Amino acid sequence: MAGNQNGTPARGGTKVWTTLITNTDYLPGLLTLEFSLRKSNSKYPLLVLYTDSFPPEGHAALDARGIPKRRVPYLLPTISKDFVNDVRFYDCWSKLTPFSLVEYERVVQLDSDMVVLQNMDELMDLELDAPELAGTGDRVFAASHACVCNPLKRAHYPKDWIPSNCAYTSQHATPELAQRAGAPSAAGLGIPNGGLQVVNPSQAIYDRIIAQLASSATSNYEFADQSLLSDVFFGRWVGLPYIYNALKTLRWDGVHDVIWVDENVKNVHYILSPKPWEEELSSDGRKSVDPSHAWWWKMNDERLEEKRRRGLTDNF
Repeated sequence: MAGNQNGTPARGGTKVWTTLITNTDYLPGLLTLEFSLRKSNSKYPLLVLYTDSFPPEGHAALDARGIPKRRVPYLLPTISKDFVNDVRFYDCWSKLTPFSLVEYERVVQLDSDMVVLQNMDELMDLELDAPELAGTGDRVFAASHACVCNPLKRAHYPKDWIPSNCAYTSQHATPELAQRAGAPSAAGLGIPNGGLQVVNPSQAIYDRIIAQLASSATSNYEFADQSLLSDVFFGRWVGLPYIYNALKTLRWDGVHDVIWVDENVKNVHYILSPKPWEEELSSDGRKSVDPSHAWWWKMNDERLEEKRRRGLTDNF
């Protein structure tokens, strides 16, 4: 798959997957994500959205693989927000830029710490509000819910992030339905997870987002982009089933394992640290803190084999 620095995909027309990258820490994840999309036989290309902080060696790795890319601005709220406990959130505001890509009919934004296990091209045809509605309709975008259970009991998380307030908890009694339908967008705390966003780009919606970034409300947004979206468009987005953004923590015993079915998952999201590619290797093989990481490593091994066949020699 080829492309150019202006972000014109070689195939797929006016519908694209996108992923944001600001440094090379997530580049192994991005390259494995791109490989997994191709392995799933997606008809649509991955367009990499990069900020000015992305270094030359990262650009070289993308160019060597013919992965299309496009520069986007590094978004931040006007009022500085302290994310000292989760510094990753400083980069997350820029995940709102897909709303501005108005040359595309449909954009599905993916986090780079995801791996696609099954084709999910149907997201490119999911019914959403037309851009002309300017964010006033009831289907502004689509996403899976954030899990607000706080299974690691992190002290800095909001006090209302508890299992009884989680949209996924509301699906425990209907696990079969949970494979096909997400909870209503206002369920639980009504917060989308920003890892996967299905968007019909709209300049009017993007302008509204930029205006919100300039407001004092951002000082209360503990989870950056997803907090903003849940505030501005509360209850007016489409809740997707967990299978499209299967947070690895959902699978843990006692979290939402009652709705998780391995063979139904289409896209795994490796939230929290360590990421699979950050794990240390032991003498008896890979030592993983999470069994689901083995799926990423299997996909990555296949990617590295393709890299070898193509004669690529970089460190990614």
